[in-house]
Amino acid sequence: MSHMTTLARVHERVENMSRNHVDEFIKVKDISFNNLDTIRIGGRTHLLRPVAQQSISCRLGIPINYLRRCPQDIQALNMNHWIQEETHEKLFFRFDGQDVRAIFTPRYIPTDNMEVMDKLYDIGYDPATRVQCSLDNEFMSLNIPDGNMTFQFNGERMTPGISVSNSEVGLSSLSIAAFMLRLACTNGMISKTEVSASYRHVSTKILSELTDVMSNISHELGKHKEQVRLSLESKVENPESTINNFNRQFLLNKEEKEAV
Repeated sequence: MSHMTTLARVHERVENMSRNHVDEFIKVKDISFNNLDTIRIGGRTHLLRPVAQQSISCRLGIPINYLRRCPQDIQALNMNHWIQEETHEKLFFRFDGQDVRAIFTPRYIPTDNMEVMDKLYDIGYDPATRVQCSLDNEFMSLNIPDGNMTFQFNGERMTPGISVSNSEVGLSSLSIAAFMLRLACTNGMISKTEVSASYRHVSTKILSELTDVMSNISHELGKHKEQVRLSLESKVENPESTINNFNRQFLLNKEEKEAV
């Protein structure tokens, strides 16, 4: 799912995707591995999704690329040996039906996409709000343009807005930042702002502060709009020299230089 849509449709999609999500603390003594693809918990076999494979191999201290090259019996030998060295009595498992989608230590505190969507409604966003969304089982990126701040420069329409990203399986923290949507190509351009927030999944602080964070970033959008306008109006006296300096700074190879 990656296109312009409405907040209500994203909410519905997130709700459907989370329908079979279950979290559980699993005793380490009840865990064993058939191979990298499957895990046994209390006698029942579960599929390990790729992110879960990555997270458990990291937890066990076994390089994932090494495990993938091993025969399945060697995978099981390694994983069953090192799980016995786990210092926690329990691990935090995230399930989607019978599949394991991620594995964490007990310190992990999840912030689910559904919680984020509900919070956006709570702080006053209309379900009909047009948004740009990229959403799958591992990551959500949601750009919310502020149509009231749309401006034009050289015939191109640009709309500032707020970007929210989150991963329920540990690929990223919950982050909020300003962005600029260039309507000429509908590509969201995430840009640095003085006000942003990023919280690791070890507390629920972000949800309690979300209203203030969103408000602060909204206030920054006006300033950001003027910065973009100033950048677009700035003339580059010697474009070829600027490009050459760029190529040298980033040590680009021949193909990359030609692309630039």
